[in-house]
Amino acid sequence: MLLLLLLQVLVSCLWLGHGELVASFESSCPQFFFRETPPNEALEPESPAWICQRYNNQYYFATLYDRNRRIPVYSAYLYQPGPGKRPKTWLVEPQLMGSVYPKTMEKEWTLLKYYNVSLEQLSKSQAVLQDYKNLTGLNRGHLNPNGHHHDFSSRMSTFTLTNIVPQDEKLNGGAWNNYEQQTMIRRTQGCNTTYVVVGAVPGNSYIAKGRVNKPSHIWSSACCEVDSNHRKAWGVIAENDKNEVQLLTLGELEDMLTELYGRDQVSLFDSDCPRE
Repeated sequence: MLLLLLLQVLVSCLWLGHGELVASFESSCPQFFFRETPPNEALEPESPAWICQRYNNQYYFATLYDRNRRIPVYSAYLYQPGPGKRPKTWLVEPQLMGSVYPKTMEKEWTLLKYYNVSLEQLSKSQAVLQDYKNLTGLNRGHLNPNGHHHDFSSRMSTFTLTNIVPQDEKLNGGAWNNYEQQTMIRRTQGCNTTYVVVGAVPGNSYIAKGRVNKPSHIWSSACCEVDSNHRKAWGVIAENDKNEVQLLTLGELEDMLTELYGRDQVSLFDSDCPRE
């Protein structure tokens, strides 16, 4: 047991300074946000976790995670689609259990077998695979979709449960998929760099015996740099029980989210990203 504990501490030390669980995105992985400016505090939950999502020793996107509801608030990434196979392995974030655990996403069985972690212990800090079994009418819905990434490692990084929400299966495979795979291609024509922030509005119902929140809405926003002087932006939102996606200006989406969250005015990007 002592040897195992020392091994855990050693692994933690090896990752020290490269941790995913961070104090702020501005200081740790700002590259995923336009002008290095994350969304403002209007979206922050009561118990937030800022995660610079790391896989194979590289950061691929950023996620603000709601520890209490066990769903992501949003994920932010660069839109860089490419061909490739869809991964099948799901990962979790051991760092959410405490600082002695690895700071990179791992498979559940790896933690259970090699780190003396119980499923009960892991499930206290986040959603686990068991929470998403035997779903009726719902899928494991990516916020940051694997299809918006250009190689296997970047696609694999999106298969962490901290990037997943219970999503209506018809929406996930229908109108939302059409937006991700078709509308985004059309909208990003002429863009040199496209920054995306995609999120979920907490709902009033839960799955997994009250453990994991089912969002009321899924939304996505994009800020595209055409060149140093020209930018364009847009947003979409969908109710999480209808197979419909509403296309909006960035300003309209921010106003809708402000109303849905009922807090301060929501700002998703730096002010230089057009709202009209």
